Amino acid sequence: MEWEAPAIVLDVRPHGEGGAIISVLTEAQGRHAGLAKGGASRGQAALWQPGNLIEARWVARLADQLGAISGEMVHPAASLAMEDPLALATLRAACAVAEGALPEREAHPRLFHGLVGIVTALLHGPERALPALVLWEAELLAELGYGLDLGRCAVTGSAEDLAYVSPRSGRAVSTQGAGEWADRLLKLPAFLLGQGPSDRADWLAGLRLTGHFLARDAFGIQHKDLPAARGLLLDRLAAIG
Repeated sequence: MEWEAPAIVLDVRPHGEGGAIISVLTEAQGRHAGLAKGGASRGQAALWQPGNLIEARWVARLADQLGAISGEMVHPAASLAMEDPLALATLRAACAVAEGALPEREAHPRLFHGLVGIVTALLHGPERALPALVLWEAELLAELGYGLDLGRCAVTGSAEDLAYVSPRSGRAVSTQGAGEWADRLLKLPAFLLGQGPSDRADWLAGLRLTGHFLARDAFGIQHKDLPAARGLLLDRLAAIG
């Protein structure tokens, strides 16, 4: 059994003497792990960094085995993000969410291409990548069966002036519908509705929104916490003046 495909490195764990278990995301194979001989060595360290786009090759005698994985660099996203702490935090958060939330060996082509889109957006700075990350997390929730309903207000039925999301139902709420309950709702940034540009306050609101449902549903159902990298991104963004 073997396959070869473009892949994004999601996670690296040392294994044995100099080896590493590598988790990658591909279009057709989904989240897939393999053992890289010498993967923890200095010579391979630059290749197996979360966020890198590589050409991966996986080989095993049987389909259900861990198998051996090797790769060639296509785009060194991790090293390019090193000089910008926010860009690096964004990249690591996206990879950690994919690693923790996606079922193993289950294809999610749209999520793969969305993650590639985040990596590409980082070339233009975190201001492009952060809204892309929030939109990708919302899509991930939908793919896993926990999609948000942002089409109409849950209270009034109107599609106008949608400004909040119910933390319980995941449905949008308008300013009028929220009324005195507004402070108990999650803010809905306009860019999630495809409206207008976004700024730091919008990115924070978006990350808190998707983070709530990721924690409750995608990770909560597995009795796991949100990845530490996801929390660090939110903290880093909140700390920016």
